[in-house]
Amino acid sequence: MRRKPDKLGIYFHIPFCRSKCDYCDFYSLAGRDDAMDLCQRALLAHLKETAFAARSCEVDTVYFGGGTPSYYGAKRLRELLAAVKKHYRVARNAEVTFEANPDSAGFKTLRALRRAGFNRVSLGMQSACPAELEAVHRPHTPAQTDEAVATARKARLGNLSLDLIYGLPGQTMASWQETVEHALSLAPEHLSCYGLKVEEGTPLAARVRRGESLPEDDTQADLYLWAVERLARAGYEQYEISNFARPGFASRHNLRYWNMEPYIGFGPGAHSDFGGRRYSWIRDLEGYARGVLEGDRLLDSEDLIPQEERSSEYLMLRLRTALGIEEWEYRGRYFMDFSPIQERLEHYRSQGWAEKTAAGRWRLTPRGFLVSNQLIVELLERQEKARLAELLPKAQARYQGKK
Repeated sequence: MRRKPDKLGIYFHIPFCRSKCDYCDFYSLAGRDDAMDLCQRALLAHLKETAFAARSCEVDTVYFGGGTPSYYGAKRLRELLAAVKKHYRVARNAEVTFEANPDSAGFKTLRALRRAGFNRVSLGMQSACPAELEAVHRPHTPAQTDEAVATARKARLGNLSLDLIYGLPGQTMASWQETVEHALSLAPEHLSCYGLKVEEGTPLAARVRRGESLPEDDTQADLYLWAVERLARAGYEQYEISNFARPGFASRHNLRYWNMEPYIGFGPGAHSDFGGRRYSWIRDLEGYARGVLEGDRLLDSEDLIPQEERSSEYLMLRLRTALGIEEWEYRGRYFMDFSPIQERLEHYRSQGWAEKTAAGRWRLTPRGFLVSNQLIVELLERQEKARLAELLPKAQARYQGKK
């Protein structure tokens, strides 16, 4: 019987923006439109040379992130997607997403992309309050968000996601509720709600060091829990810590990361998990282009992933999702004892941090998601102790056999 091809995701990191937001630590370039053609040549060449390694795979998700892909221009994005279709086996129902800022989402751009095969757009709304957008130097207004959503619908893009941020400077429960309600009034198929993180090296981090205050952790927790409950009432299912969707509209590409499915990244700073190894490209556009076009150093990091590390990733990534983890799935994949994990999960359940579904899967509750880093670290410690407990008798037996 003919074997079905492996599924593969493709990610493009488009490192260009009109301006850089104060909280952003992604590799992106503002005011470097002159480098767009160089980037395009490198991306097209890299796509072509990598295709052979993926010849047995079927691409079922393509994602253009950044940066601001819509700012890169419809012509370049269409050319990249055409190259994917030329060099790779692309599923007929592939999910093809591009990120856009409301200020660069004109009708001609969106219509051209939809006609080329893009079928999902993720708009960076972030807030419905002008003062909050200005506080982090977002390059758009709430009115432009409304216009961009209307334009996307006019262009017949039927799968729309909105990104929101809670914990912004000056944000209150009232202003966050205003933002969520405004987003719901735009009727997106998908919503992402991200807590603001202060990343070292960003202008926001410098502002905080100078004494500027942000909503406290307890306040951010209240904002998050309110949104989870409100979106549930509005018909949005929470399928991952930060992501909510109407039934049938969960991002297949996002789920690929949490479900540990393979993907290949293209562009400076892009990451990949393919062929049993995880790797990333250097965070420098000119260096990336030289690596692709001239054979210079291209890799920034590379790791072969042993089975025991995959078992840790299973816990870390799956517990971010509403699907969660399951005992026999864990035992069958990694040949490890689930008992120490289950013992801790039972404790989490008693604290309201975890629950066991009718299907027998363990998952974190919204309150558990808030402290997920702490909970997962504890589970990983239990896992490591169990692994060492299994290895010790085997090592002792080998030692005795040599005597």
